Amino acid sequence: MPNLKQFVTDFGWPRIIIFFFLALLFGVAPFVGVRMDASLSDVINRFGQNALFVLAMVPMIQAGCGLNFGLSVGIIAGLIGATLSIQFELVGFLGFFGAVAFAIPFAVLFGWVYGKLLNKVKGEEMTIAMYVGFAGVMFMCIMWLVLPYNGPTMVWGYAGTGLRTTITIEGFWRHFLNDFLAVQIGSNFVFPTGMIAFVAFCAFIMWVFMRTKTGTALTAVGSNPDYARASGISSDKMRTISVIISTILGAVGIIVYQQSYGFVQLYTAPLDIPFTAVAAILIGGASVNKASMVNVLVGAFLFQGLLTMTPSVINSTLKTDISEVVRIIVSNGIIIYALTRKTKVTK
Repeated sequence: MPNLKQFVTDFGWPRIIIFFFLALLFGVAPFVGVRMDASLSDVINRFGQNALFVLAMVPMIQAGCGLNFGLSVGIIAGLIGATLSIQFELVGFLGFFGAVAFAIPFAVLFGWVYGKLLNKVKGEEMTIAMYVGFAGVMFMCIMWLVLPYNGPTMVWGYAGTGLRTTITIEGFWRHFLNDFLAVQIGSNFVFPTGMIAFVAFCAFIMWVFMRTKTGTALTAVGSNPDYARASGISSDKMRTISVIISTILGAVGIIVYQQSYGFVQLYTAPLDIPFTAVAAILIGGASVNKASMVNVLVGAFLFQGLLTMTPSVINSTLKTDISEVVRIIVSNGIIIYALTRKTKVTK
C-alpha cells in the first residue's frame, strides 16, 4: 500500500486518469468499428512527429527560462532550412539532412538573439516568449512572399513569386525517416522505425548533454541561481545556451514532422505547435521549473494518443464525421488543463 501511494504521488492522479482513459478508448475502439492496428500506428506516428517539439521544452525549463512559448522561432529556422532544401532540389538523404544543415545556423542565430532578449526580461520570460513567437511568425508571413524563391513546386503559379501556403515534398524527402527500416504488420500497421530511432537518438543526446559539465551548470542556474553565481557560473550564458538548444530542437523537429506529414506548411501554421508542446510536457509531469526525459516521453504519448483516439471513437460511435470539432475541443481542453494546473515550485 505505501508503494502504491508513493507511485500515485510520483506519477500524479491526472496522468493516471488520462492513461486509463486512453486505455479505455483503445478498449472500446474495436466495438465501434475502429481498427486497433491502424489506430496504434497513427498514435506512434504522431508521437514521432511531435516528440522533438516536447523535448525542446527541457533545456529552457531546466535553465529557469520557463516554458518555451516562443518555440515558433526555432520552427521558422526549420522552415527556412526545408524551403532551401527544396529550392536546391535536394532529395532523399541529402534532402532531409540538407534541410537540417541549412536550418541549424539560422536556429543558432535566432536562438542567440532570442536568448539575449529573455535575459533582459527575467521573470517575464514566458510572456515575452509568446510575443516573440507570434511576432516572428507574422514577420515571416511577409518574408515568405518577398524572398527570392523560384522553385516551380514552391511559388504561386499565377504570380511566379511568393511561396505557397502548403508545399509538397513528394519526390524530395517525403517519408525519408518513416520508410527507413519501417516494419509493416498486416495492411494497416506500420512502425516508422527510422523516425522513432531518430527521435530516440536526439533524446539520448539531450540526456547525455544534461549530465555534462555544461548541462549540470545549466540546471544549477535554473534550480539555484545564487549558488550557481557563487560557483562562478554565468547565469546569462547558461540561459542563452539553453535557448539556442531549444531553438535547434524546434528547427529539427519541424523537419522531422514535415518529412512524415508530406508537406511544408508556411505562414501562420507554426503558431499552434508551441501550445501543444507545452501542454504535452506538463501532462507528462513537468513543471515550469523542472523537466525530464520521462516527462517528454509520457507527455508526448498521452497527448497524441488522446488527440488521435478520441475523434476516431466518437466518429464511429455517432456515425458521423465531427473529427475536426472533437480534435479542437480535446486539444484545447488538454492545453487549458495543462496550463492552469498547480505546480510545485522548486527552491
